[in-house]
Amino acid sequence: MQNNPDFNRNEDNMRTLIQQYEHELTKIYKGGGDKARAKQHEQGKMLARERVEYLCDKDTEFFEIGAFTAWDMYKEYGGCPGAGVVTGIGTVKGRQCMIVANDATVKAGAWFPMSGKKNLRAQEIAMENRLPIIYLVDSAGVFLPLQDEIFPDKEHFGRIFRNNALMSSMGIVQIAAIMGSCVAGGAYLPIMSDEAMIVDKTGSIFLAGSYLVKAAIGEDIDNETLGGATTHCEISGVTDYKCKDDKDCLDRIRNIVDKMGKYDEAGFDRIAPVAPKFDAKELYGIMPADRSKPYDAIDIINRIVDNSEIEQYKEDYGKTIITGYARIDGWAVGIVANNRKIVKTKKGEMQLGGVIYNDSADKATRFIANCNQKKIPLVFFQDVTGFMVGSRSEHGGIIKDGAKMVNAVSNSVVPKFTVITGNSYGAGNYAMCGKAYDPRFIVAWPTSQLAVMGGEQAAKVLLQIQTASLKSKGEVITPEAEKELLDKIKNSYQSQLSPYYAASRLWTDAIIDPAKTREWISMGILAANHAPITRQFNMGVLQV
Repeated sequence: MQNNPDFNRNEDNMRTLIQQYEHELTKIYKGGGDKARAKQHEQGKMLARERVEYLCDKDTEFFEIGAFTAWDMYKEYGGCPGAGVVTGIGTVKGRQCMIVANDATVKAGAWFPMSGKKNLRAQEIAMENRLPIIYLVDSAGVFLPLQDEIFPDKEHFGRIFRNNALMSSMGIVQIAAIMGSCVAGGAYLPIMSDEAMIVDKTGSIFLAGSYLVKAAIGEDIDNETLGGATTHCEISGVTDYKCKDDKDCLDRIRNIVDKMGKYDEAGFDRIAPVAPKFDAKELYGIMPADRSKPYDAIDIINRIVDNSEIEQYKEDYGKTIITGYARIDGWAVGIVANNRKIVKTKKGEMQLGGVIYNDSADKATRFIANCNQKKIPLVFFQDVTGFMVGSRSEHGGIIKDGAKMVNAVSNSVVPKFTVITGNSYGAGNYAMCGKAYDPRFIVAWPTSQLAVMGGEQAAKVLLQIQTASLKSKGEVITPEAEKELLDKIKNSYQSQLSPYYAASRLWTDAIIDPAKTREWISMGILAANHAPITRQFNMGVLQV
């Protein structure tokens, strides 16, 4: 396969995309820049990612969630890399934990609107999977110029404290470390956690700092006396542990996690893992650089599943979606994958790859129901342009068949995981478990594109609308002007198709190297196994 010219072109394209992805990540990892990082060290504090690395077990992987959050946003304020917070799942004393670490090098750890959204996503993952959550707090509070976009609404800052209370009632362990500033409303987060510790001399927590206290009631007091470690560990009793430095604080967290008891598990089936027969790096050459070109999704699956084996369900029916049972890193999974291969039906009709037809929607619906009955987690591989249109499909009831599939995905009680490998357009995004359908994790390859429709089609539709509007005003549109307008529309729309555009808004949890897909899915199922299934699968009232 490697000697195939198309494979080599695809591989070169993918490696270029991965280099771009790694370059962007490197910039994000620098946070607020070298000067801000040096200042943090001068204060005797570790950087956010240094804290996370020290907290996690050696030789284990930290799966970062939302690294690209706020990418290319807030330019008028100098940007906000990673939304000023590091979130992800790490292993602490052999136990998976959700970790949330403020990055004080980015605007002193201030909360931007996307910071709030990212923190809420971290809490959502912790609640869905019943994972302990560890907060490493070092934040100046809400970024005041944008307070109206983060303060009062349902999914804004206050929702975080509501989630603190819910998690406590659910028995989900929350541990908070005050490792820097913790101001105003943000002070509730660590104190609403089960246990709170504070680093001496660098940690502080209060509802109002010394300047505001002076302005409000005329009292002269310094921040350390007002809300430092000695005050809250010896006088107020607000915090539970006084730590001498960052490492001492992180060691104490590790010691607490080490003593935690075990909880009931969901009981998803796992056996000893077997590596795929094919090298995962070959995914680079299989995924076409030209997104309109067909390929066989089985070639993708064979480089991710154990021993490259999948037991296909209804293999010869509804061929534009592949369904089947397999294992990933030992875990039993049900796979639903768009097939980009052009296929021929028994009736001699040709079906376009990446399009969901009546038969493929029907097959997927029944397979999803089967996996729910068998308590098998579902993995969706998205490369979909949407449902088939036209009179033949409409007369065949494509809307009804599509609705059945969306219903099955919506009501599924087993955990769902979504990998966007290529296109994710229109209602195809919904049927294949897009973000709105509560996948436990949704990740994207650098080749992914999310939109209502493809760039070429969208640009032509928008062009028709704009030219019609101009003509209605009596303006004459020359072919040259029309082409210029089309290019302008296409360039604008194309930027919104980027996987970075989606990741910056948390429509996806992460952009990943395709060769790491297997590890991400395994990590996700391990996390989901902490949460027993408490509901029965029921599709409700549905036209059949």
